Amino acid sequence: MPASFPRRDFLKSTLAASTAAALPMPFALADEAKKPKLRIAVKYGMIKHDGSIEDKFNLIKKLGLQGVEVDSPSGLNKAEAKAAAAKTGIVIHGVIDSVHWRDTLSSSGADVRAKGLAALNGAIEDAAFFGCDTVLLVPGVVKDDVTFEQCYERSQAEIKKALPLAEKHKVKICIETVWNNFITKPEHLISFVDDLKSPWAGAYFDCSNMLKYGVSSAEWIRKLGKRLVKFDFKGYSHKNSWCKIGEGDEDWPEVLKALGEIGYDGWATSEVGGGGEKELADITARMKKVLGLS
Repeated sequence: MPASFPRRDFLKSTLAASTAAALPMPFALADEAKKPKLRIAVKYGMIKHDGSIEDKFNLIKKLGLQGVEVDSPSGLNKAEAKAAAAKTGIVIHGVIDSVHWRDTLSSSGADVRAKGLAALNGAIEDAAFFGCDTVLLVPGVVKDDVTFEQCYERSQAEIKKALPLAEKHKVKICIETVWNNFITKPEHLISFVDDLKSPWAGAYFDCSNMLKYGVSSAEWIRKLGKRLVKFDFKGYSHKNSWCKIGEGDEDWPEVLKALGEIGYDGWATSEVGGGGEKELADITARMKKVLGLS
């Protein structure tokens, strides 16, 4: 990755972000004990339970979960899933672009970028079908013949093509933080979202992924502020890498404090291997414990 950020206005964006981060948060001043309002969910692919979609939704409802995120495209029967959600009360709260790692919006090939854009538009349409409000997107990948600058420019251009459809359906395209050699600092994500210049673009923060890069999850959250639309998490340890929820290096009390300070009211979604009822019960219990919901 180049040492300097490619955008001419990055220094200005970084300075503005740093200045904003240094200002006292109104929520913290008013009520240091303010708690975020959280609803808990899993990725649909984590539910490895025999039976219909309705059976799966009933299982996670019994365990105390409230929602799921689904892939697009996928083999999921969308009509059945929508009916199951209506019947069980489990909310399909978001859609995940499932081909963003393969048909990257940052590819050097125009045909690959076109496939990626078509998939993003399809995910937005699926989100509208389910009545959910976000599409999770990995914007691009820096590797081989794709530089940091190229990843930034190309993915920005393609996402901007999808924003009119996102606005039409009132669905936010949310940029996720992952190990793609691209967005590794809060200022990077702030600049990327702000450069899209649309209320239909936001941030989807993974509280575990970014620990690798040395900035605490709470600091990311405070700097992102209202750009943060949703978050998910796993368990990450600098010593042992991926681990069970609650056994990593995430400072959950500080994360919850930061979420409260920015007035977060939304979904908290786990992203781990999943399993049957026994495994999902353990995952749910761990989620509730770290989130202060147990």
